[in-house]
Amino acid sequence: MSGFDAVAFQEATGVSRETLDRLIAYEGLLRKWQPKINLVGPSTLPDAWKRHFLDSAQLYPLLPDHTRVLVDLGSGAGFPGLVLAILGVPQVHLIESDVRKCAFLREVARVCEAPVTVHTKRIETVTGIDADVVTARALAPLADLFGWAHPFIGSRGKCLFLKGAALDDELTASTRYWTMEPERFDSRTDPSGTILRVSDLERA
Repeated sequence: MSGFDAVAFQEATGVSRETLDRLIAYEGLLRKWQPKINLVGPSTLPDAWKRHFLDSAQLYPLLPDHTRVLVDLGSGAGFPGLVLAILGVPQVHLIESDVRKCAFLREVARVCEAPVTVHTKRIETVTGIDADVVTARALAPLADLFGWAHPFIGSRGKCLFLKGAALDDELTASTRYWTMEPERFDSRTDPSGTILRVSDLERA
């Protein structure tokens, strides 16, 4: 356990007390549901404020100005999409095919009054959403993520992906199929992690 708790999270992010209270409620529900549903890796739960909440919240300052609609792919336990909704993104779509995880997401959204729509579907079957940003964490290689994200953002929106040590290899592989403008930001929670922000995404 790192000792990084809710107070440390507030100091690191500057969120309001009201926002912190909602995230504390979220964290409580995560602990309550985890024994029944494997929402996050069990070894990460003691350090949830850093490994999950700060890991998600670090994307918020990297969102384009006036971001209104965000799509989160493979939301799982809601990281990062549900956290970003609580932090202030006006309209967030969480896409998750697991029915039990979707039940958890809807309960957190209800308790935390988060502006989210939960889609219990496979990513490629969700249509009709025009998004400013697409996010994903620990979901799939970039070539796959770009294929899923493009229908939501076209060439005008941006992707924000939390990626690990394989980022360079994934970027190289994806350039066979995609052109883009990539930007990298160091992760605040993982020394080997990188946040990739992509704009001007087009099929090669």
